Amino acid sequence: MNKGILLAALTVAVLVSVSPLVADGVIGRGIDTFTTTADGTTFYDFAASPIPAGFFCKSSAPFTGRVSFRGLPLETGSPGQLHGADTVIERLDDAAFDGSGTAVTRIRFRALSLVSVAPVKTACGAYHVYVSLAGKQRETTMRIYRTQEDGGNFVAPLAVDARLSFIPVKPSRQKGARRLELTGSFTFPATPIPWSATGGANTKRLGGSVLVDTNGDLTPDALLFGTSNFWPGWSPGRTEMLKGCTTCEPRTCHTDPNTLKEHCSGPVVACSPANCP
Repeated sequence: MNKGILLAALTVAVLVSVSPLVADGVIGRGIDTFTTTADGTTFYDFAASPIPAGFFCKSSAPFTGRVSFRGLPLETGSPGQLHGADTVIERLDDAAFDGSGTAVTRIRFRALSLVSVAPVKTACGAYHVYVSLAGKQRETTMRIYRTQEDGGNFVAPLAVDARLSFIPVKPSRQKGARRLELTGSFTFPATPIPWSATGGANTKRLGGSVLVDTNGDLTPDALLFGTSNFWPGWSPGRTEMLKGCTTCEPRTCHTDPNTLKEHCSGPVVACSPANCP
């Protein structure tokens, strides 16, 4: 065979075999979704910033305890579009890799839906605690590093402005009872997290766009882009197994040691014959 023809054939074969990420050199804008588990690793600790005395009622003492949370699936335009996810992070820009394999985009929280694992007990009664986003969220910068053909790692601080709503376990009979709400503003520091261009074999994709409840009123209100060629938490080229079960969503954690807050999602697994949700 002519050497030129052989070289051309090999070049075509390589181009066909590479992922869309490598071919385009761009990670498309889109959303990343997460499922918060109820294992106690997602929490809001009030030791550093107590709830003041008299918040729950006149006789309530300052609250300095830790509240653990689990996820509540977000409401979407069509039921189940986010496959049970309770947290959405939006990547706002297409991110093009430069010659060193680095790409940059802006990110922000777009939706959050959590509830306390157990009620908070006070002298004024017990309360469920719900967490949602408090207004438009701050943007931070994500730096994505491609260390191999189909992935690498990324770093990004994650800014959160959250609303905590305290709902009595036994509703008050008093009409016009005041709403018990607090807001908190903090930023999870950037730590290296792996990413993959493909995710796991059973990872659920979300093409097109999705209408999502972003303000916690249980009514979908914002149209967001779907997922793209970026899967956080997944090691490149690896389909994780956990005790014979397929990992649908890997473990990902963000921790702020200064304000004693942590948010962890996954792992979400499916065991035969079940499929990923």
